[in-house]
Amino acid sequence: MPKIKTHRGAAKRFKKTATKKIKASHAFHSHLLGKKTARRKRRLRQGTVLNPADAKRVKRLLPY
Repeated sequence: MPKIKTHRGAAKRFKKTATKKIKASHAFHSHLLGKKTARRKRRLRQGTVLNPADAKRVKRLLPY
């Protein structure tokens, strides 16, 4: 069997934790920030762990 290629777009957006969960950053934090509250922008800075349904799809793109 040949090696599986990593999806490079997914590799730039997601990271695996030590327990094989998938870490991602929040959307909606790149522009149009004037109308968003400081609290909302502060929370968007923090990463999040994907829920298991989405993580299953991403794990297929990141085999290693």
